[in-house]
Amino acid sequence: MNLQNMVQGVIKGQTRAIAKAISLIERESIRASDLLRELFPHTGKAYLVGITGPPGAGKSTLTNQIVKVWRKQGKKVGVIAVDPTSPFSGGAILGDRIRMNDLNTDPGVFIRSLASRGSLGGLSPAVYDTALILDAAGFEYIIIETVGVGQTEVEIVELADTTVVVTVPEAGDDIQTFKAGIMEIGDLFVVNKGDRPGTAKMKLLIENMLDLVQLEWRPPVLVSIADKGEGIEEIVDQIERHHQYLAISARLAQDRKKALIKKISQRLHNLFQQNIISKIFTSSEFDQVLTQILKRESDPFTEIDRLVQKYCPWLYESNE
Repeated sequence: MNLQNMVQGVIKGQTRAIAKAISLIERESIRASDLLRELFPHTGKAYLVGITGPPGAGKSTLTNQIVKVWRKQGKKVGVIAVDPTSPFSGGAILGDRIRMNDLNTDPGVFIRSLASRGSLGGLSPAVYDTALILDAAGFEYIIIETVGVGQTEVEIVELADTTVVVTVPEAGDDIQTFKAGIMEIGDLFVVNKGDRPGTAKMKLLIENMLDLVQLEWRPPVLVSIADKGEGIEEIVDQIERHHQYLAISARLAQDRKKALIKKISQRLHNLFQQNIISKIFTSSEFDQVLTQILKRESDPFTEIDRLVQKYCPWLYESNE
């Protein structure tokens, strides 16, 4: 499929074109930038919802149920499921599409699993671009389900408009460990598997911890039993309520500006890494530099400065 046909197919919401466009992004093809350049004017309409939480919290089941509610409302929904990376193939180990089989035949739903590829924040570098593709394809809601949550795994909050943190009654010790950090991640907290003992205690624990943090938006703490479809409509209502809050307070535009800055920074870093760092590492003198450092005939700090000055002389140019 040539690039223009792919672009037009995505804009028309054609499943085959969307799948091929995302595959192009995942391969980090040279054509990916051309594709995104053509699609970008057609983006900016979708609402992004992040769903994160510890493994086993039932995030996929909850996502499945939320999608069903929006589909009943006639909304088109895209799902980006970020799974752990296989150390052998580099692909996603867990396919959330397997866990959402009942949605696969719905033309108003598109589900794609992406490998995390070792990202500390639980997000694949391709997630932002995949969201742009689904946005251009006319999906009104895009759910991004991440690998898990921890003190370093907070990138989802920089991308999603609304972040839902899912936990279970038994995760009290984990919540205590995260303390204020996890409180600042979530716009909405869900204690899933609410038919288990300790649900009320877990809900109270989160609410008490929220009392200790100064937040403009007070995240609601809800209870659900996702595998039975209980509590889902209230979750969707609270997501919509947070959407309205962001729009009225102008936070939506501010947060999306921050996400854009993050993306530009990431892309610049990737370009620098690909074009400059790789050039240095593959240069004929690099092995010689390593040998000199190992023999203590030089040091890494001096050599880094020298290599950067050689390959990036503009960094040392005067601003005057």
